[in-house]
Amino acid sequence: MRALVYHGPGQKAWDEVPMPVITDDTDAIVRVDATTICGTDLHILKGDVPAVTDGRILGHEAVGTVESVGAGCKNTKVGDRVLVSCVTACGACEYCRQGSFGQCLGGGGWILGHKIDGTQAEYVRVPYADNSTYPIPAGVSDEQVLMLADILPTGYEVGVLNGQVKPGDVVAVVGAGPIGLSAIMGARLFSPSHVIAIDLADTRLEAAKQFGADITINNSREDALAIVQELTGGLGADVAIEAVGVPPTFELATQLARPGGHIANIGVHGTAVTLHLEDLWIRNVTITTGLVDTYSTPTLLRLAQGQQVDAQRFITHHFQLDEIDEAYDVFSRAADTGAVKVVLTR
Repeated sequence: MRALVYHGPGQKAWDEVPMPVITDDTDAIVRVDATTICGTDLHILKGDVPAVTDGRILGHEAVGTVESVGAGCKNTKVGDRVLVSCVTACGACEYCRQGSFGQCLGGGGWILGHKIDGTQAEYVRVPYADNSTYPIPAGVSDEQVLMLADILPTGYEVGVLNGQVKPGDVVAVVGAGPIGLSAIMGARLFSPSHVIAIDLADTRLEAAKQFGADITINNSREDALAIVQELTGGLGADVAIEAVGVPPTFELATQLARPGGHIANIGVHGTAVTLHLEDLWIRNVTITTGLVDTYSTPTLLRLAQGQQVDAQRFITHHFQLDEIDEAYDVFSRAADTGAVKVVLTR
């Protein structure tokens, strides 16, 4: 089969690789029908995630068809159409029993495209398949459900829920890429008074309006801090969500939050960030970080099935799986191409 293989920072190739095989009785082999590219994949290619080593197949999001299962699989059946989650769960360790699947101690967590071969391939081995795949509800398309593999639960859990968004809140989202847009969409479920999107690219700010932002700020030519303070009577945002993963955006998020507010970091950081605790301690702010646990995936599947969440709205570009190099180019130049999420299909 063919797959996208990481060969060190800045290097990847669409290579011929061996087919995956079942190695544990709880494994499933899934034919990848649709996959996508994540901002985390771009961080990996920059060398920001050193745990990813030369030879690793990238990707941690997929919709596919189960081709074979190990003898220990009880619910996953050959022929099932499934969502492959970005987080794998053993289901038995202390963290999994708490619903903190991202911290799985039994060989799970974020492993696909990270510690084991991932989903940007024609086939993928999914460990703990009963706990790490989700049957796709009738009437929901592959493209809709693909967005629930990572970005929607990440924005919802790590941004909205960790940030404790409440009705009437002012929510400032720093970064209007796919994760920022998912945080905007998730925040809207809680009836905030204002959702503010902050970015450097007008194309992404236009997308933010479509996802529910009622105020957009281009921080390359506007003063985001001054605008947010003016809107809030000098207080700041109730919740500031960082959705980029670079030092300036995190520092801006800490400045935007009001005393007693929440700062929810979603971005994947590859370099050190200065935490100005000398300014923050007296303001009673709460700072949260997190890797998605995907405990919200069943809820989001129901919302997608009931059309309360329009997950397909994220998709701007379509490619065949063997056009993955072109897809990476388009996705990595999102400010120029207008790409939000790309979908690659067989």
